[in-house]
Amino acid sequence: MKYKLLGKSGLKVSEIALGTMTFGEENGTMGADKAESKKIFDAFVNAGGNFVDTANRYQEGTSEKYTGEFMGSARDNFVLATKYTLANPGRKTDILASGNSRKNMVYSLEQSLKRLKTDYIDLYWLHAWDYLTPVEEVMRSLDDMIRAGKILYIGISDTPAWIVSQANTLAELRGWTQFIGLQIEYSLIQRDPERDLIPMANAFGMTVTPWGSLGGGALTGKYLNKIPDEPHRVPEGSKRINERSTAIAREVVKVAEELGVTPGQVALNWIRQQKGSFIPIVGARKEEQIKDSLDCINFTIPEKMMNRLSDVSKIELGFPHDFLKEPMVNDIVYSGKRDDIVK
Repeated sequence: MKYKLLGKSGLKVSEIALGTMTFGEENGTMGADKAESKKIFDAFVNAGGNFVDTANRYQEGTSEKYTGEFMGSARDNFVLATKYTLANPGRKTDILASGNSRKNMVYSLEQSLKRLKTDYIDLYWLHAWDYLTPVEEVMRSLDDMIRAGKILYIGISDTPAWIVSQANTLAELRGWTQFIGLQIEYSLIQRDPERDLIPMANAFGMTVTPWGSLGGGALTGKYLNKIPDEPHRVPEGSKRINERSTAIAREVVKVAEELGVTPGQVALNWIRQQKGSFIPIVGARKEEQIKDSLDCINFTIPEKMMNRLSDVSKIELGFPHDFLKEPMVNDIVYSGKRDDIVK
């Protein structure tokens, strides 16, 4: 395991983050019991991992409880990340116990600290934008929590690029703490963030920590050539299973076979080898799953294979990106000398 600096900070994190959304069984089949969760955690730590990601609502709070217990007296050896925004466990219908407001932030943070049995959070994520709370309130409140010593760094998840840009620019102007991490869904199947979110993150020097890196399991190849009565049959109504995603999954499997690795490892490394700072968040329901994913750090996908994967999964960037690449536009913007300009 190697380590990276998280965004524009001196915080050293492992090149893979452990996602603990599966720690607990409150949400049914997507979870793991305590014993299996501990095995997953230990496998990650034994591989050199120190970056652990959870949230207040994962498994109705059980994920945070298990994570805090598993870290125990070694708490300071970990970079612990959790989130607020989603309705808090036990108050799911309380209008004041969700969203991005200062009130919910303070309450959520205090509850997370209790469940995690810690005095501070290393990285505190805003989980999703609520389109109600003023960006000034969010950034000032987060900065206050940092000044109070309850959190050390901040990140933002599942939020439009223009809002993140506004927030970081405002923070820089006011002398408040800026977001250093961006958490988004990103994979060979889901490449929409390449339009604006990822270029924005690169411009601000933010680390991108993708979730859904395996496309809900589709990129492991487990849904290919399956008959209806077999285990792991295609989820009914799944947005990740269609003609395009099937073609992508088949190419991932081909590359994996040529390299002698697993398809999941290929999917993770395609992300890790993107331009910028990328640290995929990897979860698991079983110990063998996290071990398989962690083995992605032992190889690099050759450029030609990276190109094959990128080609089969490419998307149209749309306006204004495609418009600005048109030859006529380039001719009048750069006086016909675009290729002569060294950047």
